Amino acid sequence: MKFFITGHTGFKGSWLSVMLSECGHQVFGLALDPDSDGLFERAGLGRRFTMDARGDISDPDLVRQRIDQAQPDVVIHLAAQALVRDSYVRPRWTVQTNVMGTLSVLEAVSAVPSVSALVAVTTDKVYRNVGQSFGYRESDCLGGHDPYSASKAMADLLVQSWVSSFPSTPTAVARAGNVIGGGDTSRDRIMPDLLNAFADGKSAIVRMPSAVRPWQHVLDCLQGYVTLVDALVEGSGRGEWNFGPDADAVRTVAELADTAARHWSPEATWTTGSQSDLHEASLLVLDSSRARTELGWKDRLTFEQAVELTVAWDKRVRRGEHPESVMVDQLQHFMELPA
Repeated sequence: MKFFITGHTGFKGSWLSVMLSECGHQVFGLALDPDSDGLFERAGLGRRFTMDARGDISDPDLVRQRIDQAQPDVVIHLAAQALVRDSYVRPRWTVQTNVMGTLSVLEAVSAVPSVSALVAVTTDKVYRNVGQSFGYRESDCLGGHDPYSASKAMADLLVQSWVSSFPSTPTAVARAGNVIGGGDTSRDRIMPDLLNAFADGKSAIVRMPSAVRPWQHVLDCLQGYVTLVDALVEGSGRGEWNFGPDADAVRTVAELADTAARHWSPEATWTTGSQSDLHEASLLVLDSSRARTELGWKDRLTFEQAVELTVAWDKRVRRGEHPESVMVDQLQHFMELPA
């Protein structure tokens, strides 16, 4: 099959491109230029793409041109301004990218008959966070305290309204949470901060050690997206879907830091730093029972295995192994695990 990925140069997009191409699919992409130290460039993943295009996802003519040129079977819309803290600094750009970019994709997909499935990826932060201890379900109200969360909730609602207002390609929204995995270099993300500090022999600084998050390896999350694509192609799967980890992986930031330190070395340590004045939710959990029941999807990796694999990737690359080779090795290991 031919897959068109927006945001293919990002962390998730890089792992997804390897997952799809290793399975024999043809991949096309449109994204902004990747960071020079990001996973896409470090692993040299551009050669895996039939089309490796650059541009602003909010430009409707460009998006339409590139998708029409590729004539894909499937579009997976990952492109986004994905950092909460950046959204406070650049709120207009965040909304422009996340909302108008999604509109560009919806318009383009509707105009290209080859597309038989569209998965629009949003986030667990689309839910109106009322601090409930049980997981948010797909039917719960959407909201958004910060510009990022609000923009993704708008994008989510835009997809839903588009599907109900216009004849459309089979479409689904995928909502996932805090993914970890080898090669993430994003700012203000806990795993890159921990591993960089450990590698430098420093004590890592943790802002909110008591915050609870649904930690999930990127490969488990992406396998959810691919499972959803399969359902859409087969005639089901429309609507909104959560792809969060099992209850075992809903842990505090402190537990994540402790586990990462244990897998790094006996000398690895962390300490609590000062919290930002910017709002960050202290509790956010997804209920993914619908995907498990109706799609047959489930995590293959436990919390412990997800952290171990992330730390192992970083160690191997720092020792000189090629990032792409380690990605392929870990993907093969993942695919051999019970589904």
